[in-house]
Amino acid sequence: MSTKTGPQRYPGASRTHWYQDNFGGTAMEVNAVVLHTTEGRTLPGYGGGSSAPNLTAVPDFGAQKLKWYQHFDIETSSRALENDPGGVQTNTLNVCQIELVGTCDPKTHAKWKAGDHRHVYWPDAPGWALRGVARFLAWMHEEHDVPLRGPELWPAYPKSYANGGRQRMSGARWNAFNGVCGHMHVPENDHGDPGAIDFASLVKYAKEHLG
Repeated sequence: MSTKTGPQRYPGASRTHWYQDNFGGTAMEVNAVVLHTTEGRTLPGYGGGSSAPNLTAVPDFGAQKLKWYQHFDIETSSRALENDPGGVQTNTLNVCQIELVGTCDPKTHAKWKAGDHRHVYWPDAPGWALRGVARFLAWMHEEHDVPLRGPELWPAYPKSYANGGRQRMSGARWNAFNGVCGHMHVPENDHGDPGAIDFASLVKYAKEHLG
């Protein structure tokens, strides 16, 4: 199977937090994107890169846009998913992972809001933030043929934790998956992010960007 046949750097993304030189990774031919939320308000350190995704999107509230940081090539495996021995592959199964700075947890959202801390609550994200993610998905569709489709169920956190919303894929379904999903859909993982993100709008905006 061919690997790394498209552009490997997302246009405009900063490489000031580049981890591939330290951690290598497996070359792939990406056919899926996994969305995470960082559950923080700033760019994470990711343990020096040991748990980093391919890219992180940081909200710039003044400019009302996302600032992107790239940590690994688009088609080099990153490190943000759990992978149990003896099961399916996760990080290395043709997937590009992105972390969205902010939260999907309503309790964290309420706490930050009470403290007047600016942040994105991704289940109720502003249009400019959703459109920033959608532009990335449109680029992945154009350049890497990732389908603009995903799972039907995007339950809210904390119901999405483990498999409380019955959303998590089986190993067989994951192996066959092409498209866009969340951390909460990936087998061998229990995280519930990105919760009830407006996936329908993400797909709509991505298709609008394609024209």
